[in-house]
Amino acid sequence: MLDLAGIIPAIVTPMTADGEIDEDAVGGYVEWLVGQGPIALAVNVDTGEGPHLSRDERGRMLALVREAVAGRCRIVAGVGGPSTRDGVSNARQAADAGADALLVFPIGAFLAQPLRLDVALGYHEAIAAASGLPLILFQLQPALGGAIYPTDVIDRLLAIPSVVAIKEASFDPIRFTEMRARVAAADQPVTLLTGNDNFIAESFLLGATGALLGFATLGTRQHVELLAAVRRRDMDVVVDLGRTLQRLADVIFAPPIGDYRARTKVALRLLGAIPGDAVRPPLLAIDADEVDRISRALTEAGLGAAGSNAADARRGGAPG
Repeated sequence: MLDLAGIIPAIVTPMTADGEIDEDAVGGYVEWLVGQGPIALAVNVDTGEGPHLSRDERGRMLALVREAVAGRCRIVAGVGGPSTRDGVSNARQAADAGADALLVFPIGAFLAQPLRLDVALGYHEAIAAASGLPLILFQLQPALGGAIYPTDVIDRLLAIPSVVAIKEASFDPIRFTEMRARVAAADQPVTLLTGNDNFIAESFLLGATGALLGFATLGTRQHVELLAAVRRRDMDVVVDLGRTLQRLADVIFAPPIGDYRARTKVALRLLGAIPGDAVRPPLLAIDADEVDRISRALTEAGLGAAGSNAADARRGGAPG
């Protein structure tokens, strides 16, 4: 049983000004993250512009992260379709590149109403069989290209033997608590990971035992401390850290929500974790006013000092 009850940042893909992977930037960025105590890093997911990377680029990112991690935490690879054949191929690639687990993205076929059980089940079972890796299911709000699974589908997916966790990212606390009930009723242990950047601390208090968040690539150490405070029921720390992180998250995920990838890269550049903030079209850069808002939000969250640690990591020193 793979233990994923902890903080799993979904990492960005550092890019050069012309939109190519900045391979030289990956090692220092990963070093900075690992030093903050995550249980795993998620690679090639939406925060990392995974859908905009080629197959070869996704394999290269996994290899670069695996080398930089050097066994100090797990690696979760995002995989998806659009067809079962594509999902299987991507899963095999991730397994060959050294991923420890797979986050299985919902695909367009799952948007059909009502969703056929055999469509969703067959897709996930094929990926499980092809990869031989533990699976993390993924419920994601449709506004971000995901799907909300009916309870009969969730119950069958949770029964797949290789499923070890589910990321619930409906951004809806009612749906989240409904998922908690389905997970509790499952016949095998499954880790409930929050993907809800709009109620992070609350989702821990509601029963998430870990988080797989793009936002957790910012303030990773604070996310780790928040989860630890929830576990020991130190409510003063929970309230303080939760409020601090949520204020920053609300800036990163402000409308239009699709710009969160560009905002996250800007924040990481301001912190010194990556040298540039380029995104790959069709994603676009944000304007100067937004950059200023992010800079102020980082300062208010007490994260401004992290830049020197990231710079030290890129030079080969130990992160703070």
